[in-house]
Amino acid sequence: MERTTGLILAGGVGSRLSVLATARAKPAVPFGGIYRIIDFSLSNAINSGLSHLGVLTQYKPLSLMEHIGNGEPWGFIGRTRGVKILPPRTGDKASDWYRGTADAVRQNLSFITDHDNCDTVLILSGDHIYHMDYSAMVRQHRETGADLTIAMMEVPLEDARHFGIAEIDDRMRIVSWEEKPAIPRSNLASMGIYVFSLNFLEEAFYHCSGVDFGKHIIPFAYENAKTYAWRFSGYWRDVGTIRAYWQANLDLLRPESGLLPERWQIYTNTDETSRIGDRPPSYVGRHAHVENSLIAQGCMIEGTVINSVLSPGVWVQKNAIVRDSVVMNNCEVSARAVVDRAIIDKNVVIHEGAHLGTGDITSPNKEFPQILEAGLSLVGKNASIPKNCTIGRHCIIWPETATDEFMARDIPCGTTVISDKHESYHEPEVQKEHA
Repeated sequence: MERTTGLILAGGVGSRLSVLATARAKPAVPFGGIYRIIDFSLSNAINSGLSHLGVLTQYKPLSLMEHIGNGEPWGFIGRTRGVKILPPRTGDKASDWYRGTADAVRQNLSFITDHDNCDTVLILSGDHIYHMDYSAMVRQHRETGADLTIAMMEVPLEDARHFGIAEIDDRMRIVSWEEKPAIPRSNLASMGIYVFSLNFLEEAFYHCSGVDFGKHIIPFAYENAKTYAWRFSGYWRDVGTIRAYWQANLDLLRPESGLLPERWQIYTNTDETSRIGDRPPSYVGRHAHVENSLIAQGCMIEGTVINSVLSPGVWVQKNAIVRDSVVMNNCEVSARAVVDRAIIDKNVVIHEGAHLGTGDITSPNKEFPQILEAGLSLVGKNASIPKNCTIGRHCIIWPETATDEFMARDIPCGTTVISDKHESYHEPEVQKEHA
């Protein structure tokens, strides 16, 4: 990985993650009990031997910046290693913000060129769950003399329309490229991971004014330069939707899924907010029942937990049930409460006898019909669900919603309960290729 500088695109608006991303960037969303999504790209980078890394932030970056810090938890510290946060160089005009993935990199070319002897640029996405040795991809890039190499993997043909799709020859050179085609000619999909030769990247930015890699820079490269694919096989999941995020968490409970963070040596900042090292071991009570679940350090389990992922500090009280759910730090599921097929953000209190997740799974959320499916419901950070309240499927409880803000104790399927603090909220525009 000598002469290679890396950039992680980590500033996108996680619109499809709804309340999980209203106060944090998508790569900063907690995952798998103790991680954040960006931990996978950061850990892959250091494990691949990358020494210099920039993280391009934009949307609500505070928690992401606090999490990364000086990069020490991943080993990015020392005389020859480093990670640097790169926010937009904002001024008086809206155009000063990053307008897309390519624009974000273009605005930070000086970070790349300031590193002596850099001739190769590795560009990563900060919102995917996977394990990859980037050094193998860089090695192929140099051996083939490529100007651009794109990491690609086969996806189900019915999903191919959501990706950049390529056809390749027997030398791995890309012979056709379509960005999100309505009728794909192939199922070989871009993973949003690119290796550029620095000279060509500068040339592409000079000749092409487009702001996105998939829509503008890659078509330019395909037509004017040597563009190759690097095939990947293994676990990879884009967790940009609620269902994908939930499923990826539950994949941790299935060894056959191939999602193995400990074996992959995925690191995280344990001293940031959860302070895992200061917590006692988890306690499982005499009459508790835990089945096929991940229980992080500092949890107290006195009830039943089935097929669920619990972050540090969760308290499941006597006769409470948590099933098929993801519960984040310091939540309290009180006595006789039930949580079924839900994702619950940090510091939520579900009071005694409340039931979250009941009723018809076919009723969509009325205000945000594209967000929830499969019977899942969401509870935002610091919310408090009233005693004996019944909440249906596909419901969204907004962050910081207090018990006295629930207008009824029976919340029908597909309802959104928005706190007075957020009553003027409008869902941000989805920017699928934004940095």
